[in-house]
Amino acid sequence: MRRVVLVMAVVLAAAGCGGTPVVAGTGTTTSPAATYPVPAQTVRPDEKPLKIPTTADGDTAFTLVGLTAEMPTLIGSHAEFHAKGQFVRIRMSVINNGRSSVSFAARRHVLIDDRDVEHTVDTQAMTIKRQPETIDLGANVRLEYDVYYDLPTDAKPLALRVYGGPTLTDLKDESGTEIPLAQP
Repeated sequence: MRRVVLVMAVVLAAAGCGGTPVVAGTGTTTSPAATYPVPAQTVRPDEKPLKIPTTADGDTAFTLVGLTAEMPTLIGSHAEFHAKGQFVRIRMSVINNGRSSVSFAARRHVLIDDRDVEHTVDTQAMTIKRQPETIDLGANVRLEYDVYYDLPTDAKPLALRVYGGPTLTDLKDESGTEIPLAQP
């Protein structure tokens, strides 16, 4: 009998050290949220992978995944295009977490440089690289694409102001959210 009690105590102690967390006061266990197995992508030449937390603007969530600066020229399928200064490319993932679609202006984001100068998307570069313009981003739809800017040669990209589309509290999508391009 003593041996059975000892074995039971060891088994119960080992079970308490397991990996499934217990919700305090409820006696129920929780599991980590399941995730999709999104395949990793190789970083492009001269691109710096970004480790910036996902940031929301309304129902739209933005994850900045890559930054390339100091690009003198872009080459598309039918054109070669030279920067006035330097092209800066930001790779991002956008997800609509809302329950309905949103009219998403993929070229509206503003890049802020280290002198607090705001730069709009270079529409010619976006067209040459065949990047989206306006998209009806459906509920729970994810999109990954690049945005291109032409900055002065000596400017450094500091932050990106993103716009997630109209919401009930911002019908004209006038307010955006700034995402620093480096961790503090």
